[in-house]
Amino acid sequence: MGAEEKNVSQTGFPLLTALLLTKRLIPPPPPGCLELIAIGGSIGTAIFVSIGGALINAGPGSLLVAWIIYSCIIGLVNNCMAEMATYMPVSASFIRHAGHWVDDAFGFMAGWNFFFYEAILVSFEIVALNLVLTFWRDGIPVAAVCCGCIVAYGLLNILAVRVYGEAEFWLSGGKVFLVAIVFSFTFVTMCGGNPQNDAYGFRHWNSPEPFLEYFSTGSLGRFEGFLAALWQGSFTIVGPEYIAMVAGEVRNPRPVLKKPFKTVYIRFALFFIGSAVFVDIALPSNDPTLNRILSTGNGAGTGAASPYVIAMQNLGVDGLPHLVNALLITSIFPAGNTYVYCATRTLHGLATDGHAHHWLRMTTKNGVPIWCFAITMIFPFISLLQVSHSSAVVITWLVNLVTAGGLINFIVMSITYIFFYRACRAQGLDRRILPYRGRFQPYIAYISSWALILVVFTYGYSVFRKGGWDVGAFFTYYTMLILALINYFGWKLFRKTKLVPAAECDLIWDLSAIQAHEEECAGDSPLFSVRDYFRRTVLRRG
Repeated sequence: MGAEEKNVSQTGFPLLTALLLTKRLIPPPPPGCLELIAIGGSIGTAIFVSIGGALINAGPGSLLVAWIIYSCIIGLVNNCMAEMATYMPVSASFIRHAGHWVDDAFGFMAGWNFFFYEAILVSFEIVALNLVLTFWRDGIPVAAVCCGCIVAYGLLNILAVRVYGEAEFWLSGGKVFLVAIVFSFTFVTMCGGNPQNDAYGFRHWNSPEPFLEYFSTGSLGRFEGFLAALWQGSFTIVGPEYIAMVAGEVRNPRPVLKKPFKTVYIRFALFFIGSAVFVDIALPSNDPTLNRILSTGNGAGTGAASPYVIAMQNLGVDGLPHLVNALLITSIFPAGNTYVYCATRTLHGLATDGHAHHWLRMTTKNGVPIWCFAITMIFPFISLLQVSHSSAVVITWLVNLVTAGGLINFIVMSITYIFFYRACRAQGLDRRILPYRGRFQPYIAYISSWALILVVFTYGYSVFRKGGWDVGAFFTYYTMLILALINYFGWKLFRKTKLVPAAECDLIWDLSAIQAHEEECAGDSPLFSVRDYFRRTVLRRG
C-alpha cells in the first residue's frame, strides 16, 4: 500500500543523499547545525548515568586516567577518518570506504555491524529511561513504558520524519545545556555554594581512595579497576562515526566537515575527560545510594542512578534534581528515536549496495524504507527483558553488546585508512593536496588499530578468570565480535571477494560528482569563522 521500490543509481551522489534530498526528508543541515548535531551525537546517556558504574568499580583516579587514554585512542581514529571523509565525502562514508577500498566483505561486515550497533542502542535508551523514571516513583509499570516508547518511535519515524533534522538540532542544544548545568553545579558546590556550606573541594577523590581494587586485591586489583573504567570509556566515548555517517548529506562537504572533525579533540577534552573530572569531584565512589541502585536497580527518590542527581540530593539541593532528571528524559527519549532512524537508513543502504535482500529497498511515498523500519522495530522489544530482571542488570547486558559494536566501528575506520594510505602511495597521490591531511600517518592508524583490537578481544576477560565463567556473560561480551567474523568470512566465501590491491584501489570513485558539487557551491557565502570574526570586530583587522 503506497510502497514502491526505489532503485537509485550508485553514480553521482550516493543513495542516502539522493533519498534525503529528493524526498526532502531532511534538508541539508547548514554548517552551524552540523557542528551542534556532531556535539549532540557525541553526548550520550552514558556521561550522565552509566559513568557511575565506572566510578564505583575503578575509583576517581583510574576513571580519569582510563578516559584520557581512551580519548587519545579515538582521537587517533578521528585523525584517520577526517582525511578519508573530507577527501571522499559520501553518505555512510566509513562503511562504503571499507567496501570500496579494502574488501567488499569488509564493507558488508562494517555495514551490518553498524546496523546492529544502532538497533541495540534503541533498547538501551528505553531501559535507561525506565531507570531514570524511578527518581519519582517505583510503581511505574515497566512494560507500559517500553511499549509506549516503541509506539512513539514508530509514529515519529513514519509520520514525523520530515522534522527529524530540526528536532535533532534543538535536542543537541539541550544536551549541551544539561552538561553545562551539571558541571556548573559541581564547581559551585565544591567551592562551598551549597545548603550545607561545605567547601568539599577534591575530598571525594580520597573517599575511600583514588584507585580502587576490582575483582582481585593489591596492584592487580587496581589494574583491573583501571580496565573496568577503560571498558566503560569504550562504550561512552564516541564522535567520529556520527560525522562520517552524514559526510554526504551536507552542502559543500569538504570545507564544512573539516571543522567538526577538528573540534572532536576539544569535545573529547570538554565532555568526556571533563565528565570524568567533575563526577569524581561531585560524588564519592563508595556512595551507598549509587551502589544500591546499580546493584539492585531499585530506589525511588534516590537519584535514579545519575551520580550528579545523587550528589544534589546528598547536599540538600532542592528543585535542581527534578530539572536535571527532566532534561535527562528529554535527552534519552529522542536519542532512541535517532537510533531507530539511523538503523533504518543503514539497513536500506545495505540493501541498495547489494548487502541485504532487494525487497528491503522498498519505501513509502514519503520515502520511509518501510520493511527496513519494520525489522528495526523488532529490536526495541529487547527492552522488555526488564520485566523479569532489574533495569540495571539489563543495561549491563546491553552495554556489553554495544561496546563491542562501537569498537568494531573504530577498528574498521583505522584499517580502512591503512589501505587508503597504501593506495595513495602506490598510485602517487600526494596527500599534501588533500582537503585534510592527518598527521603522523600511517603510524597513527597502526597504533589505533592494534590498541582497539586488543580492547575488543580482552574487554570480556572477566569470564575467563577462575570461577568467573558464565555462558550468558560470555555471549553479551562477544556476540558482536562473533557476528562480525561470521559476516566477514561468510560473505567472502559466498561472493569470493578479495582484498583490493593498492595499485587497483579506486581513488577516483565519486570524485567527479563531488567536484561538480563544489563548483556549484563556489558562489556560497564564506563559512563563519570565530577567528575571523574576532579579528574583524575586536582587533579591527581585515
